[in-house]
Amino acid sequence: MSRPRIVIVGAGFAGYRTAQTLSRTARGRAEIVLLNPTDYFLYLPLLPQVAAGVLEPRRVTVSLSGTLPHVRLVLGEAGRIDLDARQVHYTGPEGEGGTLSYDRLVLAAGSVNKLLPIPGVAEHAHGFRGLPEALYLRDHVTRQVELAAATDDPKRCSSRCTFVVVGAGYTGTEVAAHGQLFTDAQVAKQPLRTGMRPRWILLDIADRVLPELDERLSRTADTVLRERGVDVRMGTSVKEATPDGVLLTDGEFVETRTLVWCVGVRPDPLAESLGLPLERGRLLVDPHLQVPGRPEVFACGDAAAVPDLEKPGSYTPMTAQHAWRQGKVCAHNIAASFGDGERRAYRHKDLGFVVDLGGVKAAANPLGVNLSGLAAGAVTRGYHLAAMPGNRVRVAADWLLDAVLPRQAVQLGLVRSWSVPLDTASPEVARVPGRPEGEPAKTRPGGEPAKNQPGGEPAKNQPGGEPARNQPGGEPAKNQPVTGTPDVAPPPDQPGPGPDVAPGPVRRTDRFTEGDA
Repeated sequence: MSRPRIVIVGAGFAGYRTAQTLSRTARGRAEIVLLNPTDYFLYLPLLPQVAAGVLEPRRVTVSLSGTLPHVRLVLGEAGRIDLDARQVHYTGPEGEGGTLSYDRLVLAAGSVNKLLPIPGVAEHAHGFRGLPEALYLRDHVTRQVELAAATDDPKRCSSRCTFVVVGAGYTGTEVAAHGQLFTDAQVAKQPLRTGMRPRWILLDIADRVLPELDERLSRTADTVLRERGVDVRMGTSVKEATPDGVLLTDGEFVETRTLVWCVGVRPDPLAESLGLPLERGRLLVDPHLQVPGRPEVFACGDAAAVPDLEKPGSYTPMTAQHAWRQGKVCAHNIAASFGDGERRAYRHKDLGFVVDLGGVKAAANPLGVNLSGLAAGAVTRGYHLAAMPGNRVRVAADWLLDAVLPRQAVQLGLVRSWSVPLDTASPEVARVPGRPEGEPAKTRPGGEPAKNQPGGEPAKNQPGGEPARNQPGGEPAKNQPVTGTPDVAPPPDQPGPGPDVAPGPVRRTDRFTEGDA
């Protein structure tokens, strides 16, 4: 008799934990298949430290094949799921198609950047959900500071050294906090014009930083940010983004080349394509994480609307802490569906929250005890080391080196602006040229691609645009010879990106909803 096959879509916090727990409980009695676009699990909470040069990129990635020895890894992105035939159709990293049949299916596709219908944002902003976006931001910020230090124009220097972060939740707060330290360290070695320093602006329509946390943690974070020099503006957001800057809702126009979009996340569009009941884009499941009417289908993490048994009538929030715990419960319930053990309902108890503000600063409330300063910093880093499923020694070593050595502020130019568009359904994968599966640009939200998007040249003064000519990663000057092989040349058997075909994974197809505004 053949072994039953369990297919897990997504290797985020929920998917990884499901696969990890199943590999231990199944003991070879079931075939476990993990479908994911990358071969690593990304520890998202430490991503701001990658963008700020504290951690090297591989430190926050954990090898799937190396840590899940009894799980078969299939590289690809799920495109269509046939629930009646029990098949998952996917596209591999080189454009090839594939199909996986299943006896049990776990939907843990996670989430993507949340888009709002604000003019210019999709074209000029960049998100912060994947490793490519963090690498791009690290290079981009470094380049802007270097160009600002080299210019004699005070207005241009100011715009290049102004960085706007929208969203004062976990991610936005940490990006702004670490970013200010990162740029201050850069200008200490490469001073700007007299009287000028990098300026980070943190915006949010909420009335305080970290509105989802206890007010004391919010005040701690706000104080640290302001003391560090971050311009914190609550009750303010972006009304329009342009190539030269952003127009704020209070009427002020801020000249900038950098707009980082951290307003939150929305479920992966894959959930909407199934035709099953949804709750604000998330699949409705019962307390046992099963989809009603489809007992062979489970969902957990950001893709699932899980009833909060501690707060009847509501659903658990989209956090890594919930996703990690739901993954474990999901694995046990899948095993129970095969007769191994009893089903469990998902219940939780908050253990507290931690927010890393860079250096030795943090805000934390472990087990309800509010901490700040050095104690909060120690607890925060201890929590991350304990929560990571791998790379603990390497992460600790990078933290130690960062404390005693200056950071390496260099731009490698590995990720271009058009490689990490905001409106992508796959923020974990950077776009590459020569991929034929791109969807025609005219059929996507927004119509024609902007000049910094695949299929067109980067806008010259656009926030987040490509390097200027003669800069690393940019185009050569007109009178200089081109040598070597262009790094954007497609393979000979594949078409290059044209005006109507965007390279890499397809863009988002979901639409804005009235409640998102």
